[in-house]
Amino acid sequence: MKKVAFYTLGCRVNQYETEAMAEIFEKNGYEIVDFDDYSDVYVINTCTVTSIGDKKSRQMIRRAKKIIKMQL
Repeated sequence: MKKVAFYTLGCRVNQYETEAMAEIFEKNGYEIVDFDDYSDVYVINTCTVTSIGDKKSRQMIRRAKKIIKMQL
């Protein structure tokens, strides 16, 4: 079974969007796993209004890349 991991930064709208995406992935046969686990797909849902948001987004992208490299 394919796996998907989500990480949400931002407001309630972002959280709602992530929940909606998770439902779509589940309906298409994906298992939702913790972001720190290996996944076939990583979704980082963010709104980068501030430089702090930008920084956190980049950190999460690097984190996902590191997890993928560890599994290869």
